[in-house]
Amino acid sequence: EVFLPEEPRPAAPVDFLQELPSYQSALRRRAAAGGTQERRAAPQGSAGLRAAEARGPEQEGGELAARPAREYPLTIAEKRRLRDCQQADIKYISGWKQWKRTSSKSLKKVLSEVRELFSYLELWRRDIHSIEGKFGTGIQSYFSFLRFLVLLNFIIFILMFSFVTLPSIISEYGIFNSSFAKISPKNIEPHCTVYKPSGNMGLVYFYTYLKDLLSGTGFLEVTSLFYGYYTIDAACLSILRYNLPLAYLLATFAYLALSLLWIIKRSVEGFKQNLVHDEDQFQSYCNKVFAGWDFCITDPHAARLKHRSLQYELQTDLEEERLKRKIADRTMKEKLRIYSLRIFINIIVIAVLSGCFYSIYRATVFSQENSNVSIGHDDVGNTNFQANLLVQYLPSIVITLANFIAPQIFSFLIRFEDYSPAFEIRLTLMRCVFVRLANIGVLLFSLWSQISYCATDECKACGYNYELYPCWESEVGQEMYKLMIFDFIIILAGTLFVDFPRKLLVTHCSCKPVQWCGLQEFGISDNVLEIIYGQTICWIGTFFSPLLPAIATIKYFFIFYIKKISLIHTCKPAARPIRASSSNFFFLVVLLIGLVLAFIPLGISIAHIPSSKACGPFRSFNTSWAVVPDTVLGFPTGLQQVLHGIASEAFAVPFFMVICLIMFYFIALAGAHKRVVEQLREQLVMVRFDPLFCTPKV
Repeated sequence: EVFLPEEPRPAAPVDFLQELPSYQSALRRRAAAGGTQERRAAPQGSAGLRAAEARGPEQEGGELAARPAREYPLTIAEKRRLRDCQQADIKYISGWKQWKRTSSKSLKKVLSEVRELFSYLELWRRDIHSIEGKFGTGIQSYFSFLRFLVLLNFIIFILMFSFVTLPSIISEYGIFNSSFAKISPKNIEPHCTVYKPSGNMGLVYFYTYLKDLLSGTGFLEVTSLFYGYYTIDAACLSILRYNLPLAYLLATFAYLALSLLWIIKRSVEGFKQNLVHDEDQFQSYCNKVFAGWDFCITDPHAARLKHRSLQYELQTDLEEERLKRKIADRTMKEKLRIYSLRIFINIIVIAVLSGCFYSIYRATVFSQENSNVSIGHDDVGNTNFQANLLVQYLPSIVITLANFIAPQIFSFLIRFEDYSPAFEIRLTLMRCVFVRLANIGVLLFSLWSQISYCATDECKACGYNYELYPCWESEVGQEMYKLMIFDFIIILAGTLFVDFPRKLLVTHCSCKPVQWCGLQEFGISDNVLEIIYGQTICWIGTFFSPLLPAIATIKYFFIFYIKKISLIHTCKPAARPIRASSSNFFFLVVLLIGLVLAFIPLGISIAHIPSSKACGPFRSFNTSWAVVPDTVLGFPTGLQQVLHGIASEAFAVPFFMVICLIMFYFIALAGAHKRVVEQLREQLVMVRFDPLFCTPKV
């Protein structure tokens, strides 16, 4: 039998693509741009190509001339004929359109080369590809997620440094003939404005510097790292006046909004991939087997990495299919056994969570009640200095221990619940999220209760406990700083004193208990939760410590190499492969939960708790939010009325209704697209049965 490639294939009786709303919108845009002639000239497969060839140069400026040949679903021979036809049409096109086409081609080529250049400049590109080839896309998704957080924190640091730290430094040191203004708080009791930072003066011990570096006190307390440093109200450069309190608040809103939009954007991309995968498992197999290989690969090492990546993807698919069949074949007795076991394990999980919460609460209360004595450099010779230091940092130590021990218990228990690998990660992450994020909540709640506690009239006049917390924002910033530093120390210590000794024991010791433990697997859920926990601390602490994102960037940069070395030298490949598409999406969902939970303490701190009257840019305001209405009062009367109208219920209710209508429209549009896609899938299934789709044979 000989195939005749030049014979045209008959068109489908019903072209479902034309029913897509996006296709109709494209037709309308085409008609508005070039008239109805372009709409009639859209090619429909090979028949459209021949019609275009028959018209020849009469189709001036049509779609055939605008789109390159590679974008058409045609054979190589047909694309060549189309390209020749397009080149022949050039001599009939006017000089303006010829220049426009050449410019468009050149611009596309430049943009393509720039994108290719940026792909080579991508951070950790080779390292992540190597990890993907050796350990699969599931573990690769963790390192890609870590790279995303490095970039996010770096951009947040640039934002806060540019709009908050840099203007303060320039104005304070008089750079560019700048100056600053300080406005004394009005109607404030004098005792509320007293703030004496515990900066080290004179000759001090080296241990004191080390303690200050770990806790954020002493010499670090008076630097630009913490809130208390930013005491100016305005920076003046020539005739320009920079409102630092407003810039501080707007920069806070900006980094939260940036994080939210960036996470949602990446989540939508992951949701699309997850939706395509869940829609048709058979299509996923076909894509990997027939279209998964990159034929542009020429390097043998890159080919081996790609081969291993595809192998892990197929192993993941087969593992999920095996689990689905196993679940379908369960008897009633097996179902009863597994459900009873899961209930028992969940009771243990609840007990572990309760124990962690209670421990954090008791440690925080004990620390607040027994660490009221100031610890200075005179206490170094005191025998109780170490005990007082331990009491002061007891909440951070207990939180770090709970964050380290609880995920290990959950990872051990999840093995007996017989879930799929992807669901194991999700369930373990959700359990650990309750531990880590609730720990931060308990700590902040305890601090706020101490900050807001006032038993005297002098304290009530300030609105907060000015004796223990003269600059309470810096105190909260120090707690967030300590949590981040201790979290990094635990990650580093776990790698050096747990992972590597275990590797050495398994390699050089033949004892049965040691060999039974074996090499550890890389726990994706534990490692992801570590960095999500640290990122939540960064989001909360950036308002109280504007340079905390820089520390988080450096921390995640080192964590990447620590985890990479640990993965390559101390871990073994996972016995149950994990899919990257679902993992990426769920990682971002959990990160989004952490961001939403960070809004709560920040909102309470900005709008509810009175700001410190002895430090910070909001000394002259009752709360940090009060700078917004104060700034609005300086606007023209017309603009004030517009802003008040936008903030009123008369605008909020119609705006909410319009948003709901837009949301319902997109839901209906998504439903229409889904129905058309289902029809296209049915049409693809019928291709081998319908003679209209078959190529004639001789």
